[in-house]
Amino acid sequence: MITVAIVDDQDLVRVGLRTLIENEDGLDIAGEAADGLDAVAMIRRTRPDVVLMDIRMPGIDGLEATRRVVADPELAGTRIIVLTTFELDEYVFDAIRHGASGFLLKDTKPVELLSAIRQVADGGALLAPSVTRKLISEFAAQKARRVRPHPQLETLTDREREILGLVGEGLSNDEIAVRLYISPATARTHVGRSMTKLGARDRAQLVVFAYQSGLAG
Repeated sequence: MITVAIVDDQDLVRVGLRTLIENEDGLDIAGEAADGLDAVAMIRRTRPDVVLMDIRMPGIDGLEATRRVVADPELAGTRIIVLTTFELDEYVFDAIRHGASGFLLKDTKPVELLSAIRQVADGGALLAPSVTRKLISEFAAQKARRVRPHPQLETLTDREREILGLVGEGLSNDEIAVRLYISPATARTHVGRSMTKLGARDRAQLVVFAYQSGLAG
């Protein structure tokens, strides 16, 4: 059973999400909150598998709530999906940087939302290559960017560093396989090992690590 927490300051949105999840086999509601502070307390209490997190809320916003959840070692198994009204919401980039596993638009189709919950609960990230490239564009727009290599970067093999750079450029495993003339399974293996060595929660953070380490962008 995958447990899901809903965080949104709009009653109608919470009711809609709760109804959708309660009627889906294999999913269960862990709790709800209407502001950031209550959300963090509720998440610490219930330890859900996945959190659907609104960004703009009273008290502390979804970005700060995300940061606090990700920073809590007791919540290492909790994944956060940011809900936003606009695809290029100014906060989406920061949410990913602070550890969210991806984002969805609030008008996402119900079947896609349910699929996303399962994908994230299974350790995946909601970052299609096109979305990843938009995030990289946000990085590139920061004129004062400094290269800050990940402290464990030297533990990667040359091939893993090469693939990390391609992940940072927004390539999928299949695209990496074509680029390097390897199988998709081999690409997945290298990506998985890189995540383990760098302590990345998911592919989303690998993108951030690649860029901050100067391997992409």
